[in-house]
Amino acid sequence: MKILIAGGAGFIGSHLCERLLKEGHEVFCIDNLLTGNKRNIEPFLKRKNFKFIMWDVTQRPSQELAGERFGAIFHLASPASPNPESPLSYLNYPAETLFANSLGTFNLLELANQDKSKFLFASTSEIYGEPQVTPQPETYWGNVNPNGIRSCYDEAKRFGEAMTMVFVRKFKVDARIVRIFNTYGPKMDKHDGRVIVNFINQVLNKKPLTVYGKGQQTRSFCYIDDTIEGLMRAMFKKRTEGEVFNIGNDEEYTILQLVKAIIKLLGNKVKIIYKPLPVDDPSNRCPNISKAKKILGWQPRISLKEGLLKTIDYFNNA
Repeated sequence: MKILIAGGAGFIGSHLCERLLKEGHEVFCIDNLLTGNKRNIEPFLKRKNFKFIMWDVTQRPSQELAGERFGAIFHLASPASPNPESPLSYLNYPAETLFANSLGTFNLLELANQDKSKFLFASTSEIYGEPQVTPQPETYWGNVNPNGIRSCYDEAKRFGEAMTMVFVRKFKVDARIVRIFNTYGPKMDKHDGRVIVNFINQVLNKKPLTVYGKGQQTRSFCYIDDTIEGLMRAMFKKRTEGEVFNIGNDEEYTILQLVKAIIKLLGNKVKIIYKPLPVDDPSNRCPNISKAKKILGWQPRISLKEGLLKTIDYFNNA
């Protein structure tokens, strides 16, 4: 099958490219490299069934796509890091983030409608905001600050979901929505700013660990291979059109528990520095994945310890 991946040079996108290539698909990777990195797809560039196109999804389709017809389109194009100290953070690209998930979603849905393609919109657990329900099921509508500092991402993804469902209902596009929870693993950029990357790099470089608040906020951490498997099943399983799925690990950890796990695996003694919580930082985040288990037959397989060891090994050798 000929498949288009928007945001294919990013962390999740590049792993998805690799999986699809292994399965024999012809992959078109598009990315404007705002937060993606061509290094992530370097091993694929000489393959006959892989093509990289420098394109911003907020623009009209590239001429290099003219005449191509895609069986499936994955929309993963968007900055995703919430950390204001990261150069890759969506807080540094608020307008670009809004447009990638609104106008970009529209452009890709138009293409899917034209080609009669299957379509997957990569949404986020952040659409739940500061949740008043935990774990969060797909039926929960969220508690989001619509004009707060993080709204450029949260509301952009909520708009992208609404746009996707318009095309499902009005144009009968075979589309689905996946809400991705915290994902980690090899190929994450060391400047990404998300918690696991920060902690591993700080310990490896013998720097103090930065914990925001008291470290009692909770997160769930899904290893990249499990997330990719969830995306694949959501896209290609029968009777998933028009559905919304949480894809994440339903084991919940406090940030301090994560700190202790990483320190134990690395065996380094480090100091912890506590900083004020970022604005609108959610106090808890944990997916209810019963729907993905039932419809997709999916659940995470890789433990936090195993995933951390694989990720630590990557950063040790990067």
